[in-house]
Amino acid sequence: MSSSPVVVVTGANGLVGAAVCRALADRGAQVRAVVRRAGTAPSPAGVTEHVGDVADVLSGADALVTTVHPMGSSREVQHEVGVEGTARQARAARDAGVPRLVHVSTAGVHDRSAGLGDLAEDAALLPEGSGDYPDTKNAADAALAQVEGLTTVLVRPPAIAGAGSTSVWNTLRPQAFVDGDRSVNPAKSWPWVHVSDLAALIADVAVGAVPTSEDPEQGPVAGGTTPVLVAGEPATWGDYLGAVGEAVGAEPEWTDEPAWTGQLRTDRARRWGWHPQVGLDQALTELREGLADRS
Repeated sequence: MSSSPVVVVTGANGLVGAAVCRALADRGAQVRAVVRRAGTAPSPAGVTEHVGDVADVLSGADALVTTVHPMGSSREVQHEVGVEGTARQARAARDAGVPRLVHVSTAGVHDRSAGLGDLAEDAALLPEGSGDYPDTKNAADAALAQVEGLTTVLVRPPAIAGAGSTSVWNTLRPQAFVDGDRSVNPAKSWPWVHVSDLAALIADVAVGAVPTSEDPEQGPVAGGTTPVLVAGEPATWGDYLGAVGEAVGAEPEWTDEPAWTGQLRTDRARRWGWHPQVGLDQALTELREGLADRS
């Protein structure tokens, strides 16, 4: 890999994609930021916007980072874009000689039923029929595992904290709270990661700062598909909705139904050299301040 790696990022205008572009630029990479609309990609030095088909900008790249999944769209659209589209991009990368693929999956593919304990990468996946989002994300991961000739890393974050108009957890979920969706068991685990910490791991993997290994606990398996969970410090829905309620001036509706109270284990990511920099207090302060600014 060159001293200035070339990395293609899809969905570069989204919350995660934009953060990944910035993290890659900070690492000296040449970033080809793929977007659907001109003028929407981040613009730090080293980032070049490309509008259109990712296949057109893969030549000479060292890695492809895929971040696009139309969460909230119909199941058909999620399958077409998130499963078929992502697998098609992976095959195009392989055919163009790109050696590494980093895909933003989700910790939501794992079963987090009440009574289960802490989860690592070998934890059970949710069965088909668990919902449009987990079903299609699981299908995307499975489809990527079938694309040979790439070193593929499935990065699995839980709730992604971070400011932005498209942020589910700093913008969209708080709006649902305002609209009346306020009921949850406060003891239920709320696994989360800040978008900047998520982007740091993705960028390190994409530029090759995390070397491959025959042991997935030490690094991505060369030529294989390796999942890795990434999460910040332990938190609960009481922490999260408490902060939202405080910011918008409304009380959560606490319940006591059975809930998952385990944690996502991030031993693998930490062995790869990743350590989160944003703590829960900082993330919740950012959340409250953002909501206060919009009120």
